[in-house]
This record gives sequence, C-alpha cells and structure tokens, in this order.
Amino acid sequence: MINHPAGPPAHAGVDLDDGTPPRPGRGLVPLPARRRSRLRSHPRLARLTVLLAAFVCAACGLVYELELVALGDYLLGDTVTQTSVVLSVMVFAMGLGSLLAKRFTRRPATAFALVECALALTGGLSVLALYSCWAWIGRYQAAMVGLTCLIGILIGAEIPLLMTLIQRIRREDAGRAVADLFAADYVGALIGGLAFPFLILPTLGPGDGALLTGAVNAVAGAAVVLWLFREEPAPRIRRLLWAGCALVLGLLAAAAAGSDGIERAARHALYGDQVRYATRSRLQEIVLTGPAEGPLRLYLDGRLAVCGPDEYRGGEALVHPAMAAGPDARVLLLGGGDGLTLREVLRHRGVRSVELVDADPALPRLARTDPGLAALGGHSMDDPRVRTTAADPMAWLRGTTDGPYDVVLADLPAPADGGPVKFHSQEFYGLAARLLAPGGRLAVRGGGEEDGLWRIESGLRAAGLRTTPYAVPGSATAACRPGPGDAAATQDFLLAAADPPPLALAPDAPPPRTLTPDTLRASTALLAGRRPPRTPPPLTLLSPR
Repeated sequence: MINHPAGPPAHAGVDLDDGTPPRPGRGLVPLPARRRSRLRSHPRLARLTVLLAAFVCAACGLVYELELVALGDYLLGDTVTQTSVVLSVMVFAMGLGSLLAKRFTRRPATAFALVECALALTGGLSVLALYSCWAWIGRYQAAMVGLTCLIGILIGAEIPLLMTLIQRIRREDAGRAVADLFAADYVGALIGGLAFPFLILPTLGPGDGALLTGAVNAVAGAAVVLWLFREEPAPRIRRLLWAGCALVLGLLAAAAAGSDGIERAARHALYGDQVRYATRSRLQEIVLTGPAEGPLRLYLDGRLAVCGPDEYRGGEALVHPAMAAGPDARVLLLGGGDGLTLREVLRHRGVRSVELVDADPALPRLARTDPGLAALGGHSMDDPRVRTTAADPMAWLRGTTDGPYDVVLADLPAPADGGPVKFHSQEFYGLAARLLAPGGRLAVRGGGEEDGLWRIESGLRAAGLRTTPYAVPGSATAACRPGPGDAAATQDFLLAAADPPPLALAPDAPPPRTLTPDTLRASTALLAGRRPPRTPPPLTLLSPR
C-alpha cells in the first residue's frame, strides 16, 4: 500500500542465507541449515515470490480502502468527507502498524501469515459489517473509523515484515531491497485501484467484491509465505497457521453464501417487509417498497425519494410554472429517472419532444418495467416523444450539440437534500443556460434551507439569468413520514430566464392538484420579503460551500 514507512535495514547480525548468526536478544530466529540451503539454491525464485506477495497484498489493501470510501458515499453521501476520513485514518493507522510490526520481526513469516489472515478476514467482511451497523445499529461513522483503523494497522505491518523476509532470503543493500519492495507495492496498488471501479464494483458489487478480495489476500499472503518459509514455525504452529488460513477462507465463503440473506434482512429492517425491488447499481442503491396498487416508496441510497400519496407535489411545482411561461415544444429533463416529473411534462399538449438525461440507467429501466412505478408515472417512459440518455447531466451538458430547448427542468436534489453541489453550481447553470431557446426557461429545486435557496439563485444570476422564486406547501414525503415538521414544510423552487419569468399555469394541461396562480404569487411575495439584504455568493465547483 502507499505511504508505508520503510522496513528495517539489513544488519550484519541477522540470520540470512549465508548462515550469519543472529544478534543476541531480539534477532531473527535462525532457520535450520536444510532450509537455508533451499533458499540459497533458488534465491531469485524465492525473492520473486515474496515480491509477488507484496504486489497482491498491496492491490488488496487499496481495494479495501476504496470499498470503504464507496460504501460511505452510498450510505451517507458527501464523497469528499467520506474519502478524507477513510484515507486520513488509514494512513495514520498504517504508520502505527509499521511501528508495531518491529516487535514481530524475529519470526517474520509467522507474523506475516497471522497479519494476512487477520487482514483478509477484517477487510473481506468490512462491507457486510458496516452495512449491518448502518441498518441495525445506526453507529456507522464510529464503526467505519474503527474498522478503517484496524485495517490500516494490519496493512502498515506488511512492509516491515516483507522487508525482513526479503533480507532473510538473500543479503543485499537495504536501498535496493526497499526500492524493489516499494515498486511491487506501488504497482500492486495501481492494479487494485484500477480493478475496483472497472471490474470489481460493476461485476461483484461492494460486498462480494470485498469478500473475494479477502480470499485472494489470504491465499497470496498467508499461504505463499507459509509455503516458502514453512521451516520457520514449529510443526504444531505451522499446522495451526494453515488451519487458520483455511478457517478464514471458510468464513469468507460462508459470508459470500449468506450475503444475499444479510442484505435482505437489513433492507427489511430499514424499509419494512414489503420490499418489492432492490438492487445496487453502479451509482446507487435502489429500493422500491409497497404493493403494486400503492402506495409506493422509492429509496435512493437510503433516502426517501418518492412517497406515493404525495409524490405529485414536487413534480407539479417544478414543471407547470415553467411550461406556462412560454413555448414548450422541446423540453430537456435533467434527472427525473423515476418518470414522475416526466408524467407532468407530457400532460402539456404542446410538447413535441423530451430529452431525459439521468446518470443511472437502472432507474429509468425500473420506471419502465415495474408495474406499480410505471402506473404511478402514467407509463411516461413508453411515450414515443421521450428519448432517454444514460449520462451524468453535467458531462452531457458540456458535450452535447443538441438544442435549443424551450424548457430545461433540473429535477435534481438540492445540496441540502443530499444532492451533489456540482448540479447547483454556477458552472452547471451556465452550461444549461446556453441550451435555452429565445424565451426559454430553466426551473430548479431550491432545497429545504433558505440560505441554500439564495445561493442557488446567485448561481443562476451569475449565469446571466433573471429569477423568480416560489414555494409550494407540504412535504413530498409527509404521508410516509408524518411528523410535526412535515405539516408546515414547504418546497422551494426557482424559475429562471433571460427576462424575469412570470408565474402562471398553462391552459393546455389539467389543473395541478396543489398549485393556483394566487398561491404562486403569494409565495413569491413571501420569499421576496425574506431575501437577505446581502446576496450570498453562488455555489461553484471551486467554492462548493
């Protein structure tokens, strides 16, 4: 792994392949003459085997780190925070593990086998353990820090022990040995880092990927070293180490066989007994609950995104004022892969085409194939006027040659609701504004924090647009999560255009259930009175807070 402190240098007194006796006290345990002879007869092969073990262990160690980062992002959001916590705690723990390893270099092969067995078991089970803590206990952050620290200590102990093993095979200059060992370590980290997003995560997912990585770690680390240095431990200890390695592999295999059951039990604990669909896509966990006839609940990474009885509130408020302020033949919908906002768009008879851009293709596919969600969305995904594109909305805006559009709707959660800051940055709004036709409008969600609303408005204005804020009463999830705060909650929105856009309702669509022209104008006046005298700075990619 990266940032390992260097292991102990070669001393003239350690027991190497030439039979030099160990120093009194804390030196290496001498190998039998027969074993030293074997190492001398094939020193290059033995050394290459140890370097290969370092390569594989480094790859596995980086995969463990990335698994923890990805899981924290899935469950808690805020990628920057999760990455910073995991990497900083991991690097600190690796230094601590390197210091602790000095106490075990007298029997390096035995110590390395124990370290790799412990690391394989801890790292392999880490994802299932943290997911279970999140689902049943709720102490995810504390568990993540503790587990990250333990994994880091075990990873940090690898390099000093491997360095000692290399010097035991053949005495050589410490600088050359360190260079070779770190080269194998860093190249292994490169392979592990590339394999995780492009191979392990898409094909196995976080849980099974960690379990497989643990199995590879146990075989390549403990088993290889135990085979190569099998004369170091006494026969009884050697049998115990082999049994421990086999036990670790058995536990990982049992966890892999039961991982689906653990996930189902955790989801039932979180979402109730009516889980009708659950999957882990490349970008998020998608869970749909409730009977086909409703009410349905859609959870994205544990966040309640759709609540059947009230789902229309947000979609109506985002769509209908924007569609009423001018032409609406061509519409661009960013996000909205559940099909519910799209349903509101297609209620306007003037719509000729809709481009829907959602980063996760699994969500539009679910909205098209699940009977309950498809019915709730009015089978909008099957409308011939709709074209769907699976792409990151910001990357698509930057690279598209389509347009112009009469209406652009950003159905993306605000930062206060767990949405990425980049989708509400000045740069994002600038890219969207250049696709607007003359007289075109851009509608966005403002989130649940008032300061966030004005920062989003600042970003729209910095992109050259004039804005009109408005709000609708009631929470979109009040019926599913009733509470004293939900009854008085409001949802904030912003309508933007080159000229100040008016708030109205179009006559070419059925009347919305929650909106009237009077309530829209009243909410605008109320929000205008709350606008701070000093406009906050906009969110940008370089100043996201």
